[in-house]
Amino acid sequence: MNPPSRRILRLSGADTRDFLQGLVTNDIAKLKSGLVYAAILTPQGKYIADFFLKEDGDDVLLDVDAALAEMLVQRLTMYKLRANVQITQTDLHLHRGTGTVPADALPDPRHPALGWRAYRDTLQTDDTTDWAALYVAHMIPDSGTELTPDTFILEMGFARLNGVDFRKGCYVGQEVTARMKHKTELRKGLARVAVDGDAPAGTPITAGGKPAGTLLTRAGNEALAYLRYDRATDAMDAEGSVVTRIE
Repeated sequence: MNPPSRRILRLSGADTRDFLQGLVTNDIAKLKSGLVYAAILTPQGKYIADFFLKEDGDDVLLDVDAALAEMLVQRLTMYKLRANVQITQTDLHLHRGTGTVPADALPDPRHPALGWRAYRDTLQTDDTTDWAALYVAHMIPDSGTELTPDTFILEMGFARLNGVDFRKGCYVGQEVTARMKHKTELRKGLARVAVDGDAPAGTPITAGGKPAGTLLTRAGNEALAYLRYDRATDAMDAEGSVVTRIE
Protein backbone atom coordinates (compact mmCIF):
# COMPACT_ATOMS: atom_id res chain seq x y z
CA MET A 1 0.00 0.00 0.00
CA ASN A 2 3.10 2.27 -0.04
CA PRO A 3 3.15 4.12 -2.37
CA PRO A 4 -0.29 3.92 -3.98
CA SER A 5 -0.61 3.21 -7.67
CA ARG A 6 -3.17 5.73 -8.81
CA ARG A 7 -4.32 7.18 -12.11
CA ILE A 8 -5.53 10.79 -12.26
CA LEU A 9 -8.11 11.42 -14.99
CA ARG A 10 -9.56 14.73 -16.13
CA LEU A 11 -13.23 15.11 -16.97
CA SER A 12 -14.05 18.27 -18.92
CA GLY A 13 -16.94 19.64 -20.92
CA ALA A 14 -20.16 21.50 -20.17
CA ASP A 15 -22.08 18.41 -19.06
CA THR A 16 -19.43 16.98 -16.70
CA ARG A 17 -21.12 17.69 -13.38
CA ASP A 18 -24.60 16.63 -14.48
CA PHE A 19 -23.09 13.49 -16.02
CA LEU A 20 -21.34 12.53 -12.78
CA GLN A 21 -24.33 13.43 -10.64
CA GLY A 22 -26.44 10.81 -12.39
CA LEU A 23 -23.80 8.09 -12.00
CA VAL A 24 -21.91 8.26 -8.72
CA THR A 25 -22.94 7.57 -5.13
CA ASN A 26 -22.14 11.02 -3.72
CA ASP A 27 -23.40 14.55 -4.36
CA ILE A 28 -21.27 16.42 -6.90
CA ALA A 29 -22.33 19.73 -5.33
CA LYS A 30 -19.92 18.88 -2.49
CA LEU A 31 -16.98 19.58 -4.83
CA LYS A 32 -17.30 23.22 -3.78
CA SER A 33 -16.25 22.20 -0.26
CA GLY A 34 -13.35 19.84 -0.99
CA LEU A 35 -12.59 16.30 -2.10
CA VAL A 36 -15.56 14.02 -2.75
CA TYR A 37 -15.22 10.28 -2.15
CA ALA A 38 -17.63 8.22 -4.25
CA ALA A 39 -18.18 5.01 -6.15
CA ILE A 40 -19.85 3.86 -9.32
CA LEU A 41 -22.09 0.81 -9.05
CA THR A 42 -23.79 -1.73 -11.26
CA PRO A 43 -27.57 -1.43 -11.70
CA GLN A 44 -27.75 -4.26 -9.12
CA GLY A 45 -26.00 -2.01 -6.60
CA LYS A 46 -22.62 -3.77 -6.59
CA TYR A 47 -19.24 -2.08 -6.58
CA ILE A 48 -17.42 -1.24 -9.81
CA ALA A 49 -14.87 1.35 -8.67
CA ASP A 50 -14.29 3.90 -5.92
CA PHE A 51 -12.46 7.19 -6.43
CA PHE A 52 -11.91 10.76 -5.30
CA LEU A 53 -13.21 13.76 -7.22
CA LYS A 54 -11.64 17.22 -7.09
CA GLU A 55 -12.80 20.43 -8.69
CA ASP A 56 -10.16 21.91 -11.01
CA GLY A 57 -11.61 25.07 -12.48
CA ASP A 58 -14.46 23.98 -14.73
CA ASP A 59 -13.01 20.46 -14.91
CA VAL A 60 -13.10 17.58 -12.44
CA LEU A 61 -10.09 15.44 -11.56
CA LEU A 62 -10.79 11.78 -10.82
CA ASP A 63 -8.29 9.87 -8.66
CA VAL A 64 -8.71 6.08 -9.04
CA ASP A 65 -6.71 2.91 -8.43
CA ALA A 66 -4.58 2.35 -11.54
CA ALA A 67 -5.80 -1.24 -11.84
CA LEU A 68 -9.37 0.05 -12.26
CA ALA A 69 -8.68 3.06 -14.48
CA GLU A 70 -9.03 1.52 -17.94
CA MET A 71 -12.21 -0.32 -17.01
CA LEU A 72 -13.64 2.81 -15.40
CA VAL A 73 -12.94 4.91 -18.51
CA GLN A 74 -14.73 2.31 -20.61
CA ARG A 75 -17.71 2.35 -18.23
CA LEU A 76 -17.90 6.15 -18.19
CA THR A 77 -17.62 6.27 -21.96
CA MET A 78 -20.48 3.77 -22.27
CA TYR A 79 -22.72 6.03 -20.17
CA LYS A 80 -21.55 9.26 -21.80
CA LEU A 81 -23.48 8.82 -25.07
CA ARG A 82 -23.85 12.32 -26.54
CA ALA A 83 -23.08 14.25 -23.37
CA ASN A 84 -20.48 16.99 -23.71
CA VAL A 85 -17.88 15.24 -21.56
CA GLN A 86 -14.26 14.47 -22.41
CA ILE A 87 -12.20 11.98 -20.37
CA THR A 88 -8.42 12.30 -20.62
CA GLN A 89 -5.37 10.95 -18.81
CA THR A 90 -3.25 13.47 -16.91
CA ASP A 91 0.42 13.39 -15.92
CA LEU A 92 -0.43 14.25 -12.32
CA HIS A 93 0.67 12.10 -9.38
CA LEU A 94 -0.97 11.56 -6.02
CA HIS A 95 0.84 12.88 -2.96
CA ARG A 96 -0.53 12.16 0.51
CA GLY A 97 0.43 12.48 4.15
CA THR A 98 -0.88 12.81 7.69
CA GLY A 99 0.78 16.00 8.91
CA THR A 100 -0.19 19.63 8.34
CA VAL A 101 -2.27 19.99 5.19
CA PRO A 102 -0.17 21.72 2.47
CA ALA A 103 -1.60 24.71 0.63
CA ASP A 104 -2.24 22.68 -2.54
CA ALA A 105 -3.82 19.70 -0.72
CA LEU A 106 -7.27 18.82 0.61
CA PRO A 107 -8.29 16.65 3.58
CA ASP A 108 -9.19 13.03 2.87
CA PRO A 109 -12.98 13.01 3.39
CA ARG A 110 -13.13 9.41 4.65
CA HIS A 111 -11.55 9.95 8.09
CA PRO A 112 -9.41 12.67 9.74
CA ALA A 113 -6.65 10.14 10.49
CA LEU A 114 -6.08 9.66 6.74
CA GLY A 115 -4.64 13.14 6.38
CA TRP A 116 -4.53 14.87 3.01
CA ARG A 117 -4.26 14.26 -0.72
CA ALA A 118 -2.65 16.50 -3.36
CA TYR A 119 -2.10 16.17 -7.12
CA ARG A 120 1.29 17.27 -8.42
CA ASP A 121 3.54 16.98 -11.46
CA THR A 122 6.23 15.05 -9.57
CA LEU A 123 6.35 11.60 -7.98
CA GLN A 124 6.13 11.49 -4.19
CA THR A 125 9.27 10.15 -2.49
CA ASP A 126 8.91 11.36 1.11
CA ASP A 127 5.92 9.39 2.43
CA THR A 128 6.78 6.84 5.14
CA THR A 129 3.24 6.43 6.54
CA ASP A 130 2.13 2.89 7.34
CA TRP A 131 -1.14 3.17 5.44
CA ALA A 132 -2.09 -0.47 5.96
CA ALA A 133 -2.00 0.03 9.73
CA LEU A 134 -4.12 3.18 9.44
CA TYR A 135 -6.62 1.43 7.18
CA VAL A 136 -6.99 -1.44 9.63
CA ALA A 137 -7.21 0.81 12.70
CA HIS A 138 -9.98 2.91 11.17
CA MET A 139 -11.74 0.22 9.11
CA ILE A 140 -11.01 1.75 5.70
CA PRO A 141 -11.72 -0.63 2.80
CA ASP A 142 -9.18 -0.62 -0.03
CA SER A 143 -9.73 -1.04 -3.77
CA GLY A 144 -9.08 -4.60 -4.91
CA THR A 145 -8.86 -6.07 -1.40
CA GLU A 146 -11.98 -5.22 0.58
CA LEU A 147 -13.68 -3.53 -2.37
CA THR A 148 -14.27 -6.14 -5.07
CA PRO A 149 -16.94 -6.71 -7.75
CA ASP A 150 -19.14 -8.72 -5.36
CA THR A 151 -19.16 -5.91 -2.77
CA PHE A 152 -22.13 -3.88 -1.57
CA ILE A 153 -20.74 -0.52 -0.48
CA LEU A 154 -22.87 -0.19 2.67
CA GLU A 155 -21.38 -3.46 3.93
CA MET A 156 -17.99 -1.77 3.51
CA GLY A 157 -18.93 1.28 5.58
CA PHE A 158 -19.44 3.86 2.83
CA ALA A 159 -21.99 5.79 4.88
CA ARG A 160 -19.46 6.14 7.73
CA LEU A 161 -16.75 7.11 5.21
CA ASN A 162 -18.78 9.92 3.61
CA GLY A 163 -18.89 7.99 0.34
CA VAL A 164 -22.64 7.97 -0.28
CA ASP A 165 -25.35 10.61 -0.12
CA PHE A 166 -28.89 9.36 0.53
CA ARG A 167 -30.55 12.67 -0.37
CA LYS A 168 -28.97 13.43 -3.74
CA GLY A 169 -31.49 11.62 -5.93
CA CYS A 170 -31.04 8.91 -8.52
CA TYR A 171 -27.79 7.31 -9.64
CA VAL A 172 -26.98 3.88 -11.03
CA GLY A 173 -27.52 1.31 -8.27
CA GLN A 174 -29.29 3.82 -5.99
CA GLU A 175 -32.45 1.76 -5.52
CA VAL A 176 -30.63 -1.27 -4.12
CA THR A 177 -28.39 0.90 -1.93
CA ALA A 178 -31.39 2.75 -0.48
CA ARG A 179 -33.17 -0.53 0.29
CA MET A 180 -30.12 -1.82 2.15
CA LYS A 181 -29.95 1.39 4.20
CA HIS A 182 -33.51 0.95 5.39
CA LYS A 183 -33.01 -2.64 6.54
CA THR A 184 -33.04 -3.03 10.31
CA GLU A 185 -29.38 -4.09 10.22
CA LEU A 186 -26.78 -5.54 7.89
CA ARG A 187 -26.09 -9.24 8.34
CA LYS A 188 -22.61 -9.12 6.78
CA GLY A 189 -19.89 -6.55 6.43
CA LEU A 190 -16.49 -5.15 7.29
CA ALA A 191 -15.05 -5.74 10.76
CA ARG A 192 -11.77 -5.21 12.60
CA VAL A 193 -10.35 -8.38 14.10
CA ALA A 194 -7.41 -9.57 16.20
CA VAL A 195 -5.39 -12.41 14.67
CA ASP A 196 -3.33 -14.87 16.70
CA GLY A 197 -1.31 -16.72 14.07
CA ASP A 198 0.14 -16.28 10.60
CA ALA A 199 -2.98 -16.37 8.40
CA PRO A 200 -2.56 -13.98 5.44
CA ALA A 201 -5.14 -11.92 3.58
CA GLY A 202 -7.57 -14.09 1.67
CA THR A 203 -7.73 -16.83 4.32
CA PRO A 204 -11.27 -18.17 4.89
CA ILE A 205 -12.65 -17.74 8.40
CA THR A 206 -14.87 -20.36 10.02
CA ALA A 207 -16.88 -20.46 13.24
CA GLY A 208 -17.91 -23.79 14.65
CA GLY A 209 -16.95 -25.40 11.34
CA LYS A 210 -19.25 -23.08 9.36
CA PRO A 211 -18.11 -20.36 6.91
CA ALA A 212 -17.96 -17.03 8.75
CA GLY A 213 -16.03 -14.76 6.38
CA THR A 214 -12.64 -13.89 4.91
CA LEU A 215 -9.50 -12.30 6.35
CA LEU A 216 -8.50 -9.20 4.38
CA THR A 217 -5.91 -6.42 4.91
CA ARG A 218 -3.61 -7.32 7.80
CA ALA A 219 -1.33 -5.07 9.87
CA GLY A 220 0.54 -6.80 12.68
CA ASN A 221 -1.85 -8.69 14.93
CA GLU A 222 -4.93 -6.92 13.63
CA ALA A 223 -6.75 -7.13 10.31
CA LEU A 224 -9.88 -6.24 8.43
CA ALA A 225 -12.28 -9.06 7.69
CA TYR A 226 -15.54 -9.55 5.84
CA LEU A 227 -17.77 -11.36 8.32
CA ARG A 228 -21.18 -12.84 8.84
CA TYR A 229 -22.03 -11.00 12.02
CA ASP A 230 -24.24 -13.75 13.43
CA ARG A 231 -21.30 -16.16 13.38
CA ALA A 232 -18.67 -13.72 14.64
CA THR A 233 -19.64 -13.76 18.30
CA ASP A 234 -16.79 -15.95 19.63
CA ALA A 235 -13.24 -16.89 18.64
CA MET A 236 -13.07 -18.03 15.01
CA ASP A 237 -10.57 -20.04 12.99
CA ALA A 238 -8.57 -18.98 9.91
CA GLU A 239 -6.69 -22.13 8.92
CA GLY A 240 -5.11 -22.48 12.35
CA SER A 241 -5.01 -18.82 13.34
CA VAL A 242 -7.45 -17.62 16.00
CA VAL A 243 -9.55 -14.65 14.87
CA THR A 244 -11.54 -12.52 17.31
CA ARG A 245 -13.78 -9.61 16.36
CA ILE A 246 -12.79 -6.26 17.88
CA GLU A 247 -15.43 -4.06 16.21
